[in-house]
Amino acid sequence: MNQNFFDPIILSLQTASVALLFVVFFGILIAKGMAGSQFKGKILVETCLLLPLVLPPTVIGLLLIILFGRNSPLGAAIEAFLGQPVMFTWPAAVIASAVVAFPLMYQAAKSGFLSVDRAAEEAARVDGAGEWLVFIYITLPLSAKALAAGVILSFARALGEFGATLMFAGNLPGKTQTIPTAIYVAFESGFMNLAWLWAAVMVLISFLMLLATRWLK
Repeated sequence: MNQNFFDPIILSLQTASVALLFVVFFGILIAKGMAGSQFKGKILVETCLLLPLVLPPTVIGLLLIILFGRNSPLGAAIEAFLGQPVMFTWPAAVIASAVVAFPLMYQAAKSGFLSVDRAAEEAARVDGAGEWLVFIYITLPLSAKALAAGVILSFARALGEFGATLMFAGNLPGKTQTIPTAIYVAFESGFMNLAWLWAAVMVLISFLMLLATRWLK
């Protein structure tokens, strides 16, 4: 089995892992703010945060192209800073994976925070703990199972992202070709044995991820 078989697997794991770092950080941070606040328009904001769950991946890919394309202010700024456009690069694959995985982490984190016993948090505040100390030492540990489930599901979703990645990052072997895009190309080219092998890897990883979430319950 040559290196060409392992390249999409390694790239997918790297892409999903880096995307997960952003997803976990922003998912927890935003969920903390949303879970503990009430403001006008909260429902609208939360709906926007969860929108990638229901949008077709091709629509997400198109929106990313509009947002980060060379003709957009953000895309032009990134190109001026990096010396190259972000589209059809590995960071583009990371961005696409992070966008589609974020709602899962956000939902899990928010559910976990809302399930925490408020009496425990109040007791810590009475003892003089500030909000961030309460969050770090009380809220996070008590919502650990929900957060862990969110991490696992987000990683699995990032790993399996196809449509948005294909549109925004392309399918460059060794650079942006992840397992899902590699399966698509292999199938279209008639390399069914290769497609089945990559599919088997995805099924195995996804099965283990889902099994891990069941153990957390």
